[in-house]
Amino acid sequence: QVQLVESGGGLVQAGGSLRLSCAASGLTFLNYGMAWFRQAPGKEREFVATISRSAITFYADSAKGRFTISRDNAKNTVYLQMNSLKPEDSAVYYCAAEPWSVARTPDQYNYWGQGTQVTVSS
Repeated sequence: QVQLVESGGGLVQAGGSLRLSCAASGLTFLNYGMAWFRQAPGKEREFVATISRSAITFYADSAKGRFTISRDNAKNTVYLQMNSLKPEDSAVYYCAAEPWSVARTPDQYNYWGQGTQVTVSS
């Protein structure tokens, strides 16, 4: 079955950087659009970035200019490089996958990882 495993979260000071990874298995990775979402306590899950099968990217306004999504099809892995982190970026970050998709809403994705915690201290 499809499995997504995130890693790379942690505690970082404001202005710092983190790189999240999501390793996918049980799917033909090339056929899947991949996305990152995040969810802070008491808030809805929100879109961060997505990358299509052909590596076209879309970003939430909050991520533009600071975050970069990329994919390595040889490693079945998608990454989220996060720079200039702010306390408001603190959340659990989730990787999501869906065939042929570049959707930006969580209800469009059927496959999810377990999440990785990112905490940015001020």
